[in-house]
Order: sequence, then structure tokens, then C-alpha cells
Amino acid sequence: MTCSELKSSSSPSSVTVVSKTTVIPSQPSTIEDLKLSVSDLPMLSCHYIQKGGLFTRPPIISTALIALLKEGLAVTLTHFPALAGRFVTNSLGYVHITCNDSGIDFIHATAKSVFIRDILSPTDVPDVVKEFFTYDRTVSYKGHFQPLLAVQFTELADGVFIGCSVNHSVTDGTSFWNFFNTFAEVCRGVKRITKSPDFSRNSVIISPAVLKVPEGGPVVTFNEKEPLRERIFSFSREAILLLKSKVNHRKLSNSAVEMLGKQSNDPWNNNKDGKMASKIENWLRNAVAVSKPQSLTETESMAVEISSFQSLSALLWRCVTRARKLNPDKTTTFRMAVNCRHRLEPKLDPLYFGNAIQSIPTVALVDDVLSNDLRWAAEQLNKNVKDHGNDTVRKYVSEWESNPRTFPLGNFDGAMITMGSSPRFPMYDNDFGWGRPVAVRSGRANKFDGKISAFPGREGGGSVDLEVVLSPETMAGLESDPEFMQFVTSC
Repeated sequence: MTCSELKSSSSPSSVTVVSKTTVIPSQPSTIEDLKLSVSDLPMLSCHYIQKGGLFTRPPIISTALIALLKEGLAVTLTHFPALAGRFVTNSLGYVHITCNDSGIDFIHATAKSVFIRDILSPTDVPDVVKEFFTYDRTVSYKGHFQPLLAVQFTELADGVFIGCSVNHSVTDGTSFWNFFNTFAEVCRGVKRITKSPDFSRNSVIISPAVLKVPEGGPVVTFNEKEPLRERIFSFSREAILLLKSKVNHRKLSNSAVEMLGKQSNDPWNNNKDGKMASKIENWLRNAVAVSKPQSLTETESMAVEISSFQSLSALLWRCVTRARKLNPDKTTTFRMAVNCRHRLEPKLDPLYFGNAIQSIPTVALVDDVLSNDLRWAAEQLNKNVKDHGNDTVRKYVSEWESNPRTFPLGNFDGAMITMGSSPRFPMYDNDFGWGRPVAVRSGRANKFDGKISAFPGREGGGSVDLEVVLSPETMAGLESDPEFMQFVTSC
């Protein structure tokens, strides 16, 4: 592959590829072939995951840093040998990862005219960010013919970006961030990694069903060329707690509001363990006055505690639906990806390597989402998440086995929202030796009107960043929605 083929399709390009090399594990793999599961196989029609971190400029020179990263990758791959393998489909139609140490791509690139402020300051995420990743819009099925992972190191004018493109049929967010965290640990000089992945393949999600792939391989199920806008909306921990109190029908006293406002300037708020957020939330429980329920139904409803993230998701569902100006009689769908590792019985290892996610759809009439209060929408999401236990996970597996298929990703009726990623992922626990990321960003992969990705805020403690991808018209409506924007801390 030539340097020009590795560049983004945007022109003129701000990014120049300096070199591309193959990195193999520093020790030979001893792991047998890994069969793809009922959570892995549907992702064969999805793009490679593209996520990475923006960092300030390292203190060491470029040549030494490149050598350090390559050496760190080689060591990390010995703990994650699946990423250095390839897909193989056997004579029965089963797809496996063969851990054959074929290696991954490492790309060194430069963008010397791009500054950190150019990435963080604009209203919309600038197009140059898409050039910080390779395998642009590559479908995961191509893991049969090319590496399952590529790492691109891009030097900026005053910083660097480390971007990973990883096959979505090999990892979900949990597995990906464990790899990325481990990569950073190794480069930082940690001799013994803290979280070893689990490669067991002995659960119900390892199925005897065969996915029949069309000639030429599966393709994505959404329009890759539709016009889109992408913004990062940030929500402070104080804003999230205020939203949660509203959804749970708690009335904040004046002293509570004043106290929350003061916390925004308190250095203790920067505690990444979130101790301050817990302190505020506990204080809120004692400081709020709950309105007197008007009926038994309301009493029962109020017994349900809506989480912070469900509150934020409900707000997004309601405001995006309003911005789309849909017919009140139309149905709207909000999809949330859930981790099944702890939902199955027996449970999977928390560090099970692979996909162990399912997509939960919540469907409602547009009129119901818009005419009821925010709690109503949050309750619909809450109920579906709560109900997604062992029996439901197994039901999803059984339904897939009866009709094996790839995942239909997209906004097919103009009224769908898909929430991916998670604010619980340790995206900022990545110090390669010169400090944590300034920001986390993603590439062009799997983006369509209504695709939302949730990231933790850099300050931690319960803050959340939403990467929102919408049609230009809908984004303009969301930006002018006072119910939504009152909780936005920064964009």
C-alpha cells in the first residue's frame, strides 16, 4: 500500500504519511484459533472501530518516540495476540481468528500545520481528525485479507495524536480500551500489566449457528456519503446531577443550586475518582424536597431511580426527536448498546476479549416522547435496561441463531438514534509517559444521522461528553433547543 492510499480521501490533505511498518508480537502466540461469537459475527458488516487520544507534545525526540511506541506495541501484542492475527473461514462456514502473528500496521504521519486548538476550538469536529486514522470506512469482514489493527501516530504542530483502527468483529469498547490502556502502560515502563484479557470461548454466545456471507462479503447498511455534522457537547458533573434531579422529580433548594455552582471552581472537582461527585450526590439526596405524589401510579413510578446516563439519554432522545420535526404519529427508536459480561449467568470475565454487547431498542410514538415529561422517556429506557438480564441475553442469542445475520446499523426511517460507547470506559487512563490525553476523538467509522457516542469528560467525576452526529438541519435544531442547551457546559 502506498502512502497516498493511506491518506484520507479529503483534499487537500493536512496529513502526510511518513512511513508504514509491520509490527509483530515480541513473543510467539500460544493461543489456539478463536471462534467468532454471536456478538462478533454481526459486526462483520460494520466499519473498523476508530478511536484515539490527542496529547500534548512529548518531551522526547520523534525518532526515539517512534521506536518506543513500536517496541511497546510489540510487547502489548504478546498479551493481545488476537489483534496480530487474521480471520479464517473454515469449510463449515465458521469464522475464526487465527493468532498467527501476522502483525499489525504502524503508520507514522505528520500534520505540522495543525495545532491542538484547531481540533478543540471549532464548533464542529474538523475534518482533519478523520485523517488521524487509517482503514477509512473499511468493513470488518476484510479482516480476512488485511491486519485486524492499525495504529497511526500523527505529529502535530504542538502535540500528537495516537489513533487506532481495530476490527469491530474482534473487539467491543471494553476490549478495545483495555488494549489501549495496556499499550500506554507498557510504553510508560510498567513491567507487569494490570488487566490481562480473557480469551475463553466456552459461553452461550459461542454458537453452532453459521452466518452465511454474501458473495464479496457484507457491506454497511447505511449511506456513507450523506451530509452530516458532528459536534462534541460537554456536560459537567454539576449539570448531570441537576438533570438527574429533574428527571427524578426532585426540587432543588436554593442552597443546593448555590452549592452546585460553587463546585465548578473547586479544585477538588478534578479528582478523577469522582469522590466529589459522590459527595454532591449524597448531599443532594438530603437537600432535595420531593414533590408529593398525586396518585398510586406516580408513587410507584417515583420508586424507580433513574440513572444519570439514562437521564441524559432521555434528554437527547426528546430534543433530537423535536429537532427532526417528525409526525406525532410516527414511531421513534432509541438504541443503546449494553455490556452483557455481567448480565449472563454464569457471568463472563469482566475482561473477556471480544464483543459481548447487545443493542437494546426502545420504541415509542413521537407524540409520547414530546408530550410527556422527561421522566417518561427516561423510564422507558430504564425499564429496558433493567429487563436485559440473563434470560433476555439468552433470548437474543436464540433469536440470532434462528436467523443469523449481520447488524443493520443506520437510521432507516429518519427517526432512529443509536447510542454507542460509554462514559464508563477508561478513555483518559492512558499515559504513555508524558501525561493523559487532552481529548478523545473518533474517525469516520460507522457514522450516520443519529449516531451518538458517549465519552467520559476529561475532568472525570461523572462528567460526560457526547459525540453527536446528525443531519445539518437536525443539528441546527438541537443547537437552538433551550431544553437541551441549558445543560450543555461547553461545545
